[in-house]
Amino acid sequence: MSLSRRNFVIATSVAAAGSTLLSACSSGDAGGSGGSATEGAKTYSKVTIGTAADSTGPAPEIAGAKKGGTIYGLAPDDFSHLDPGRIYYAYNSTAALLLHRCLTGYKVAADGSQKLVGDLATDTGTMSNAGKTWTFTLKEGLKWEDGSELTVEDVRHGIERLWAPYIIESASYVQIALTGKGGKWRDAYEGPYKGKHLSQIVTDKAKRTITFNLAEARPDFNFTMAMHSYAAVSPKLDTKEKYDKNPASCGPYKIKNHTTDKSMTLVRNKNWDPATDAIRNNYPDGFEFTFGIEILDSTDRLIASQGNDAFAVSIYKGVPAERIQKVLTDPELKKRTFNGLLTGTYYYAINTKRVTDLKVRQALNMAWPLQQIRQIYGGPSAGDFATTVLSPDILGREKFDVYGKLKKPQGDPAAAKKLLKEAGKEGVKIVYAFPQDPTYNKTKVVIENALKEAGFTPVIKPLDSTSYYDQVQKLDNSYDVMWFGWSPDWPTAYTMIQPLFDSASVGDGLYNVSQTKISWIDETIQKNMVLTDQKKAGEAWAALDKRIMEEVAPIIPEMYMRRYYVYGNKVGGAMFDPNFSATLLYKTYVKA
Repeated sequence: MSLSRRNFVIATSVAAAGSTLLSACSSGDAGGSGGSATEGAKTYSKVTIGTAADSTGPAPEIAGAKKGGTIYGLAPDDFSHLDPGRIYYAYNSTAALLLHRCLTGYKVAADGSQKLVGDLATDTGTMSNAGKTWTFTLKEGLKWEDGSELTVEDVRHGIERLWAPYIIESASYVQIALTGKGGKWRDAYEGPYKGKHLSQIVTDKAKRTITFNLAEARPDFNFTMAMHSYAAVSPKLDTKEKYDKNPASCGPYKIKNHTTDKSMTLVRNKNWDPATDAIRNNYPDGFEFTFGIEILDSTDRLIASQGNDAFAVSIYKGVPAERIQKVLTDPELKKRTFNGLLTGTYYYAINTKRVTDLKVRQALNMAWPLQQIRQIYGGPSAGDFATTVLSPDILGREKFDVYGKLKKPQGDPAAAKKLLKEAGKEGVKIVYAFPQDPTYNKTKVVIENALKEAGFTPVIKPLDSTSYYDQVQKLDNSYDVMWFGWSPDWPTAYTMIQPLFDSASVGDGLYNVSQTKISWIDETIQKNMVLTDQKKAGEAWAALDKRIMEEVAPIIPEMYMRRYYVYGNKVGGAMFDPNFSATLLYKTYVKA
């Protein structure tokens, strides 16, 4: 499994809480009274499966929206990849939503709730053979930007080309499911450029059907096919390595020009038919993105809302800590904001190979100073205290609090000391590692103090942020507790629990950083992943989540983060993208 990049990219420290994620008003407080910081606030966990009718375009109109004008997007960085096969980072997906289409996708309502619907497909697919066979039928009237027909062969090619040696950034769920070879899926196929197709994918161009014969059951395969890694690519328009800079569009916009690290302009794709698209609107005539603008500067420009900035949005960076109070306390500015919880969970992985005593791991959970950490992140506006592996956006997720963190978020040193005494581990040394960053340099102080008070002997190890993940994802690392985080690739628990706790995910560069190797966890993962009833599957995963925290305690959950955005005063329709924690660009329009 790959590190999830749907919503926050742990591997690039985009998620540095002190700079980009401190955001949102809350009805909670920062005291020790317990409760979630944003209890009752809107989250986006209600994802339902849509019907064929739900999958039929055009997308619902937005009240008051009119066509015309340009929306300007501000960002510190260019999109690192535009080839869909190389898109596994949430920021890149914000552009992909305007250019690329997959078999399925998420239809987002005004209140942030979602339905999985057919995007290129007429519906969310038909499952058979106990989850090993999936068939999709393409809509009629689908075209590429040059006017050529988009067919099931293009969908197949988009997947087959993931075997090309130059594509190394893709998600690998489909490749593994098709071949049954796990991490050695590349050994099963040499790619499409020598004229051979994957025998597991069967297309019928006349009937517009594509069938996937999987080696492993995947009852949530229709969610997987919404990932941009699996978008359609025409063999005739595929320029291989060059496709990353100028891909062909089948979405509502196409690339007019792109100057790397400086700017990109999108204009209408006249061959996109809204009647085929239940997801996207296309109100602006185009988008102009400017890169290289740091978040504090772009926030000040959006607040001032002068000239073109009145029509501008921040693409994916939230309001920084330096401006959050200004934005939240000014009534006029607050009207030009939106916010939402990120879909993942920030946590601290406990190296179970080094910290072998369960009571010590439980004591770490009890001692950890969540409240003090959140205050450094910006207080309740930063998000909710985490107590579970699964984040609020996961289907079936149940809230529980095994270690009483909502009642005592500041930590319970007395309870931790008691457990250490019972284990005969009083004064045990704990090596805590974190990426060097101004924010985490502050949180290390409250963590160190809390551990000392609870009877531990802390050793603090700040690591270079660039190589941080290379270091903590090594089997032979010398760290006991490591800052980490994970975001799901689609809203089912499989994409969080399997990468983090399956023994098959233990290894150099893999993501079971706690190095948890427990047979009943592996067996339950295998059992749960083939459940076809999503309600029963959700209940089973939630039960596993709780059992892991009670009986293994391999992590210390920290935060479900919240991000807050401000936009120009001439922008309408701006809202939070519940999948990519960014501005949902295709909903925006220029106010008259």
